[in-house]
Amino acid sequence: MKENTENLLAQNRKARHDYFIKETVEAGIALTGTEIKSVRARRITLKDGYVQIINGSAFLENVHINEYKQGNRYNHDPLRRRRLLLHKSEIRRLAKAQEERGITIIPLKMYLKHGFAKVLIGVAQGKKQYDKRETIKKRDQDRELRRKYKI
Repeated sequence: MKENTENLLAQNRKARHDYFIKETVEAGIALTGTEIKSVRARRITLKDGYVQIINGSAFLENVHINEYKQGNRYNHDPLRRRRLLLHKSEIRRLAKAQEERGITIIPLKMYLKHGFAKVLIGVAQGKKQYDKRETIKKRDQDRELRRKYKI
């Protein structure tokens, strides 16, 4: 799946540092009028977000979408629970993965696709501190090799 970077609205950069991403799923997201206007203005924070499966539905929790400045009384709650639009089979697969110990479902990116807001969610397993250090070390070694052989 190749997407334009101009359509990328928000990205959770810490996710790949803090978690091993096992699988990714693209999901639509149900937003209100003022929310989609704030999303298009790139006023989103995915950092603390996670996905929760409740009664056969997937919900995006703790994702902060700022209030729309011109929204006045029609504005939304910035941290409200937002429904993810997924097929039932995908929800069942995610629910089964979430039941495993140490597995969480987190949002990785939010972007526009054909005018609709989409969220790339990942089934993730938390990294230990030594795994994080190892990842940093490997990244630095790769950077040095590229720099050395670039000439």
